[in-house]
Amino acid sequence: MTITEVSRKYGLSADTLRYYERVGLIPKVNRNRSGVRNYTQEDCNWVEFIKCMRGAGLPIEVLIDYVEMFQQGDSTVNARKELLIDQRKALAEKIEEMKKTLARLDYKIDRYEKGLVMSEKDLREKKNN
Repeated sequence: MTITEVSRKYGLSADTLRYYERVGLIPKVNRNRSGVRNYTQEDCNWVEFIKCMRGAGLPIEVLIDYVEMFQQGDSTVNARKELLIDQRKALAEKIEEMKKTLARLDYKIDRYEKGLVMSEKDLREKKNN
């Protein structure tokens, strides 16, 4: 697949894909004889993985470390697993914090709605008097 096709498929700009490759978020993509990137299914799997992890808020630096360790082979399996466990824990904590924030927003919105209903009720009563 070309960079344009991958860009469309994953909703990422070509510049973002080039950046991901340049900083090591995805392994180097092979190029054809003309120098045009030729994404394989494995390359696309990396793009999808990184997009998912970035969407969840994982730091670029952590993901670069993960890709580097992956490229080093099986000797890094335990380190990669630990990295993912640590990131999962951080993400779970973030989700809990976001749940609290969501509940607070719901509460505030409810207060506004109740206040609006009371204001409208008061206006109707004043109009009828």
